[in-house]
Amino acid sequence: MHVLLEYIPLIAFFAVYKLVDIFWATAVLIGLSALQLGYGYFKDGKIATRHLVMFSIALVLGSLTILFHDEQFIKWKATFIYAGLGGTLLISRYFFKKNLVEKMLTSILANAIENQQKLEVPRQVWDKINAFWMVLLFCVAALNIYIAYQYSLDFWVNFKVFGLTAITFVAFIITMIMLYKYFPEEEAS
Repeated sequence: MHVLLEYIPLIAFFAVYKLVDIFWATAVLIGLSALQLGYGYFKDGKIATRHLVMFSIALVLGSLTILFHDEQFIKWKATFIYAGLGGTLLISRYFFKKNLVEKMLTSILANAIENQQKLEVPRQVWDKINAFWMVLLFCVAALNIYIAYQYSLDFWVNFKVFGLTAITFVAFIITMIMLYKYFPEEEAS
């Protein structure tokens, strides 16, 4: 259910774009992102950093899109987000010696592994996974802006909604395959 809530602004953006236009879709994206912030604050007593960053980018670029009636601004949103995430992974790993992918996935997998055993993954594997995501995020940022300027608005919206979601899903599967041999063995009953 939580994952569905994460995608509501994107789903609504797509639906309103198909039914009305990019400008109304952008306004809905901004509004639902603001509601997402409010819901997070109401539910958890705080606002998730990722929601705040995505809302801020949507607010600035979306407002410019609506104000100037030019969809070029909103097309940059995914590029800023993906490049920002890639840059965050780069800076945190090589300047602060922290592997954010490891931190995030360890937390997620700790909740998913039934017998709550600690996941023992060598440092070089975590570094390889971090590098994989870093390169992927920079490539997706470049791909988004390439598609935004080389193809129609309709093609770009479909890519943003379905293509970026599919790329992320496939990357997550690849990550799980890289980690699979380090999952704890299930005990025979």
